[in-house]
Amino acid sequence: MQLLSDYVASLATDLRAWRRDFHQYAESGWLEFRTAAKVAEILDELGYELAIGREVVEAQSRMGLPDDNTLAQAYERARLQGAPERWLPAFKGGFTGVVATLKTGRPGPTQAFRVDMDALDLNEQLDDSHRPFRDGFASCNAGMMHACGHDGHTAIGLGLAHVLKRFADNLSGTLKLIFQPAEEGTRGARAMVAAGILDDVDYFTAVHIGTGVSAGTVVCGADNFMATSKFDVRFSGVAAHAGGKPEDGRNALLAAAQAAIALHSIAPHSAGASRVNVGVMQAGTGRNVVPSSALLKVETRGESEVINQYVFDQAQHVIAGAAAMYGASADVRLMGAATASSPSPVWVSFLREQAALVPGVKQAIDRVAAPAGSEDATLMMARVQEHHGLASYMVFGTELSAGHHNEQFDFDEQVLGIAVETLARIALCCPQTGTK
Repeated sequence: MQLLSDYVASLATDLRAWRRDFHQYAESGWLEFRTAAKVAEILDELGYELAIGREVVEAQSRMGLPDDNTLAQAYERARLQGAPERWLPAFKGGFTGVVATLKTGRPGPTQAFRVDMDALDLNEQLDDSHRPFRDGFASCNAGMMHACGHDGHTAIGLGLAHVLKRFADNLSGTLKLIFQPAEEGTRGARAMVAAGILDDVDYFTAVHIGTGVSAGTVVCGADNFMATSKFDVRFSGVAAHAGGKPEDGRNALLAAAQAAIALHSIAPHSAGASRVNVGVMQAGTGRNVVPSSALLKVETRGESEVINQYVFDQAQHVIAGAAAMYGASADVRLMGAATASSPSPVWVSFLREQAALVPGVKQAIDRVAAPAGSEDATLMMARVQEHHGLASYMVFGTELSAGHHNEQFDFDEQVLGIAVETLARIALCCPQTGTK
């Protein structure tokens, strides 16, 4: 294990360089063309068996996909920003997933580790108070920023790939490294699950850094993610002259406004926490026109799948009622989804034992009490557990310059090595029998 620690320490410069490169060329969900191509290039050079693009992303299960023009522009931008040409075609059209497999040739379980690659739709702070700008690696892509640590997650995945190859003679079974697109908005995991990449997995571990967990603390069984449904609602009415013939109109804006107010009045569920939020309302073309269309962007959440489904179902009744009041119609389109997290206790215990042995880890704990939003790796966890495997979600604490999804977000890069060494220990010390 000292050899492991020394080798991880030797990767510190590479970990930092990878993280900063991905940060500088931030790409949001389904547009991670450069990121995925860079990841594929490095993994291929290491000798991994790769499955990419449509092999690991099921087309019809993608949610919240950008329009064709946005996809094409981002693809060309990635090419101009140095994406390895060899890999780009496989990702075209928003199929930006990568799965690397290491088959040891020795009997044993199949382990999988998942990291995400996408940035947020956010403009980064561009002044000397912000280290990425000050040190020259702030995002050069307008409206896109790694403000949640996924640049670090991708670097951790690549660091783990190097360690597993270096210590391959000490491994058994099969190792899978999953690089997931479009986690923000909980859009990407469902399509990878549908592609079947988890169906043979015995042990699954997802990774995040930060989330308010202090430096030196590792959470080994995060169970505080809420089930969620994210959806767009398009109201369609009838335009009319607002002064001359208002009675001929069907006001879609008023239908949307009525729905927005009523959605926030849905009664809470007695069995646990619930959430609903209307984050966007767009409508209207002019002050003298009865609006014929309106858009709401909405999300529901619940402490459990049952609670979220309750809020979602109530929301559909509210939307239908608001549309009927104004003689409009409403079309609902699902844009993202995740379930609640339910880590496997036996696997959590094993992760805690391994994390406690890593230099730099002050405490390894099972869970934290505070809610932590939603995360679509929960869909991967659920699929592994459905197939009788064990799964969990780990959070590596680190100091942050600002909260997640903030234009001044940054983190202490020392957490990268701690995460890589912890995950490597898990792989090396994993039980030698599968769960199936």
